[in-house]
Amino acid sequence: MRNSRLMVQGAAVLTLGVLAAGCASIKDHRGYIIDEALVSSVQPGVDNKLSVERTLGRPTFVSRYGKQTWYYVAMNTGQRPFTRPKTSDQTILVVDFDARGNVASLSREGMTKVARLSPEGDKTDTLGRDRSFFQDLFGNIGAVGAGGAGPGAPPGGSGPNGS
Repeated sequence: MRNSRLMVQGAAVLTLGVLAAGCASIKDHRGYIIDEALVSSVQPGVDNKLSVERTLGRPTFVSRYGKQTWYYVAMNTGQRPFTRPKTSDQTILVVDFDARGNVASLSREGMTKVARLSPEGDKTDTLGRDRSFFQDLFGNIGAVGAGGAGPGAPPGGSGPNGS
């Protein structure tokens, strides 16, 4: 009798422990791991793209237009059970280069660059016609092979070159 009671109590404690562990929030680091000693060794006017890549590694993002800029993104996220992860802290290391590929400046950005999006519904607004499911399904009946010869069609055809 006493053994069965201890087993029930042990099972209850084990179950509560498993449930409590399942409700714990998850913290995660994503992206670049910033090493302050390495970042402080990059000097404007001294280093170039090759030396920055050897010191800091490949950037997270590279600008495609305008001035040559490399971005090293590091973020910490937190997630509660049954929710999406949320960014709790973010650091962006921005390395600007001049036209010759030498470091022009080194700066940091923070949480000001985080955009919070809250989409509504499961549809994305697009430009164009708003058609129902049945219009999409049956809308082309009779149009296949007609070549734009229906009433009101231009005489030269409906293609971009009039054919």
